[in-house]
Amino acid sequence: MEMYKREEGKTDIQDDPKARALLKRAFEKTSRWQPDFKGFTADLTVNVNGKETRGSVTVKGPRDVSVSLPDPDVQKWAEGQIGMIAVHRAPRKFEEADGKYALTLGEDRDHPLGPKLTIHGDGMHSYYRVKGDRITQINRKMPHMAFTINVEDSALTQDNKFLTTRYTVYYYNPKDSQLTNVESFTDTHTRIGSSDLPAGRQIITYDNGEVAVRSLSFTNHKML
Repeated sequence: MEMYKREEGKTDIQDDPKARALLKRAFEKTSRWQPDFKGFTADLTVNVNGKETRGSVTVKGPRDVSVSLPDPDVQKWAEGQIGMIAVHRAPRKFEEADGKYALTLGEDRDHPLGPKLTIHGDGMHSYYRVKGDRITQINRKMPHMAFTINVEDSALTQDNKFLTTRYTVYYYNPKDSQLTNVESFTDTHTRIGSSDLPAGRQIITYDNGEVAVRSLSFTNHKML
C-alpha cells in the first residue's frame, strides 16, 4: 500500500464524545515504538516470486529509512514497504493524529467489525470500524485511488498492546467503485529490548495479470 498524506480541512460537523472515546481507546491500545526510539539496523532478504536478493536496512525514523540491495528496483520497493511500516509504528499522540478531526459514530452497532466511525475534514472521506479496542477496518478515498483495509488478526505484545499481524487491502476506482487490486499482508515481529521490530512481511497481490508473492525477512537486528 502506498503512503499518503492527509490534510486538515474545515467542517461544521459536531464532534461526538462517544466516537472520540471509542477511537482514543483503540489508538492507545495500538502498539507503537517508544518515544525515545532511535532506530535499528538489520540484515534484509527480499524474495520476489522465488528470486532472493540480500542486503541491509537502517531505520532511524518514520521518514528515515535506508535500504542497500544490489537490484535498484527491488531496493526501491523494499524502501517503500519498510517506510510504510516505520510510519505506522512511529510514536505519536492521538491529538496529533485522528484526534485532531471531528468524529461521529454510526448507528450500525451490530456490524461484525463494529460501528462505523467517520472522520470529518481529513480530505479523504475516511471512516473506520472499531471493535474490542481495535481498529478493525480503515476506509479512505482520494481522487486517484480508494481503498479498504480489513484487519484480520493481531498479536498482543508484552506491553499489552495490539500489533497487527494480518490484513488485506482492497483497492478500487473512486469514480466507479470497480475493484482494481487486492493485497494480502502477513507480518511477524521480534522483541528486541523494549521494542517490537519487524521480522518478516509477506505480500500476496495481483500484479500484471498474475498473482505475485513478495516477502521481506529481517535478521540480526541491532538497536541504534
